[in-house]
Amino acid sequence: MYDEEDLESIRQATEEWEEETLDPVLERHGERQDRFATVSNLEVDRLYTPDDVADLDYLEDLGFPGEEPYTRGPYPTMYRGRTWTMRQFAGFGTAEETNERFHYLIDEGQTGLSVAFDMPTLMGLDSDDPMSQGEVGKEGVAVDTLRDMEILFDGIDLEEISTSFTINPSAPVIYAMYVALADRQDVPREKVRGTLQNDMFKEFIAQKEWVIPPEPSLDLVTDVVEFSTEETPKFHPISVSGYHIREAGSTAVQELAFTLADGFGYVEDAIDRGLDVDEFAPRLSFFFNCHNSFFEEIAKYRAARRIYAQVMDDWYDAEKDESKRLKFHTQTAGQSLTAQQPLNNVVRVTIQALAGVLGGTQSLHTNSFDEALALPSEKAVRVALRTQQIIADESGVADIVDPMGGSFAVEALTDETEQRAMRYIEEIRDMGDGSVRDGILQGIQDGYFLREIQEASYEYQERVEREEEVVVGVNKYTLEEDTSPEILQIDETTEERQLARLEDVKADRDDDAVEAALDELRDVIERGENTMPAIVDAVKAYATMGEIMQVFEEEHGAYSEEIGLA
Repeated sequence: MYDEEDLESIRQATEEWEEETLDPVLERHGERQDRFATVSNLEVDRLYTPDDVADLDYLEDLGFPGEEPYTRGPYPTMYRGRTWTMRQFAGFGTAEETNERFHYLIDEGQTGLSVAFDMPTLMGLDSDDPMSQGEVGKEGVAVDTLRDMEILFDGIDLEEISTSFTINPSAPVIYAMYVALADRQDVPREKVRGTLQNDMFKEFIAQKEWVIPPEPSLDLVTDVVEFSTEETPKFHPISVSGYHIREAGSTAVQELAFTLADGFGYVEDAIDRGLDVDEFAPRLSFFFNCHNSFFEEIAKYRAARRIYAQVMDDWYDAEKDESKRLKFHTQTAGQSLTAQQPLNNVVRVTIQALAGVLGGTQSLHTNSFDEALALPSEKAVRVALRTQQIIADESGVADIVDPMGGSFAVEALTDETEQRAMRYIEEIRDMGDGSVRDGILQGIQDGYFLREIQEASYEYQERVEREEEVVVGVNKYTLEEDTSPEILQIDETTEERQLARLEDVKADRDDDAVEAALDELRDVIERGENTMPAIVDAVKAYATMGEIMQVFEEEHGAYSEEIGLA
């Protein structure tokens, strides 16, 4: 961007500034600390100049919004055309209670739904399973059968709303229920819109929710990709999730690298299945965390788009623009929220949300200030949503496409983030002898990802303990007495009411039809065919979540037993 003569003049001027202006101030006053770094401990310089981006080629490395390499954004008009989707995560108790919250959020201006499930549902267990006792409806909504899904979306037109489902081991069953519900509402499958997290690599790497071993889990993920490509072309079958990798303690670079590697692993598996990359890749989506280091997070998103475009082109021969255009959802960092002085979280969330917007996110969830204490209250949810609306409608940041583009600091951080992330991705690929997918599977088996994240998490916590990393209200500016906000309380009768509904469904359904559907699913698994059509038939017969997932456990074995954790 600058010729060598210009750069040399800038270097000389920088040296003069340091000697004449900076050094006298440093001698008299010094700086707040000896070293400045991001939350991920990436050291940042005092000042950035054109010399820090001397190798930047504007057209090759930045380009224009909506064109490769998409560094400046996936779409040419970005938020001048339409703002990001405001998709607040919601779910608790029974389907009736969550349905009420959905209607409340829609009335308050939310533009997309996002479903949180309770732990039994996430783990493929029914509410009446002994393992579910005490957990039903506690951290999300309980969904046992299609009946729950019908109630969950009562009064909501699936043709008009886009819904995100944060669920993984049992994701194919939830997706099947949504497809079945669309059929019941006479909504053509090709008009069904939404996103399924369905990211099992991330589970084995970070979040640790699984039912069957990694390889058959991957087969199920690809079943969903294949089925959705044919049946629900507007539905995103995977949301490749770095969010939970970051929540587990990774750095921003690790989050970016491991997430993109997971995505490339899914691409390889689908290609091996015989799918055309340009048929399924346009509907892959990603899900990133947004932490407190403002410029680091913006750089992470910009680097993500650039890496993805280049790799999809160079490694997987993608031709369509949509196959190389990375699109992602952002959620503010739950790990950053504090139980101490919880109203401070409003400020944290605002900073993080602003970074997500300036980084070019396609949809956004802002955490509620009371989430370190309990499921969010209605008041806290409203404040979180209003935070997005104020950013969109009052701040002006949505009026300029990539306003951070060209910043010497942001461009230098983007380059460094890209280079560090690619080193990780290449290392994973080498572990798989040229296959990212095989490298991930090998890394899971060897504990590679676990070690990398644990070391980063430990190092961060040590910095907090040494007060090198300030957490306001926790290790600085603390109060001896603190007030706690009113928090959402889950009705003690929730589990009882959910069990009663499940019992009613089992009493009303045709048991022969259920058994026939489950037998067909067993046969499909044994034949090595796509399991999704059989799962859809099973949920339409009101087979339960647990009954369906039990079939997979019988056929593939429980992963806990395989690694000696039973």
